[in-house]
Amino acid sequence: MSIRHYTPRRRRYGQLSQRANALLITIVSIAILLQVIYPLASGEFLRLLTINVVYWGAGAMLLHALLTYGGRYAITYFLFTFFFALTIEQVGVQTAWPFGDYSYSSDLGLKILHVPMVVPFAWIMLVHPVLTAARKIAGSWVFLYGGALLMAWDLFLDPLMVTSGRWSWKVTGSHVPFQPEIPLSNTFGWLLSGMFLIGVLHMILPRERRKAGATFATTDAFILWTLFSGIFGNLFFFHRPGIALFAGFIFGALLTPYFFTRWLGRP
Repeated sequence: MSIRHYTPRRRRYGQLSQRANALLITIVSIAILLQVIYPLASGEFLRLLTINVVYWGAGAMLLHALLTYGGRYAITYFLFTFFFALTIEQVGVQTAWPFGDYSYSSDLGLKILHVPMVVPFAWIMLVHPVLTAARKIAGSWVFLYGGALLMAWDLFLDPLMVTSGRWSWKVTGSHVPFQPEIPLSNTFGWLLSGMFLIGVLHMILPRERRKAGATFATTDAFILWTLFSGIFGNLFFFHRPGIALFAGFIFGALLTPYFFTRWLGRP
């Protein structure tokens, strides 16, 4: 009688069909291309482009969620993030908590009460790649790391949208460094709401990836593009070097441990 040692096969990922992989790459590429065009646009085209940037970005991240984790993850992620974002934005607009006293313009399309429909989709675009990054390295502190990443991402997003007139604040106290049009309360609001949202999603969403699921190359590319475009755009197109350096330093510093871990190939 012989004794055989059983060595379990390692789960292999990134075995998407060529068609699914091509679809994912195409949609992510379109989402990024629309952002490339953004600094060159103006007027009505810029308004429509702004809306499309969000919907294509959200679609790209939802598709990645579906192909990586499956239908349960994608549907739960979409529903919970959408309704959380819609609720916290409604509370924010009507009570000035937790972001500060702000309002949306009428040029972002259909509104649900006081919040444009596109706004919850902006949250959907941001949160999935942040959650995947936080799960990779943060251990028991996923909620904190994820919330900090969302806060840093918003340091690029809000001044861009305020400058283009998509929303506005009444600033009566301290403001974000290099962003006098945005109150400091907005930054703390993003940190607190981001910590809560990431924490809950981390608990309720599946953590096991599909065996033949997508890799994280597309979410990594999307995050890196956000960092690069935020720095480059503010330096050379929007003429706000303070934002480029301040937001770029914070976002880059927070992303460094994640990409360092990715480079080392930690399981």
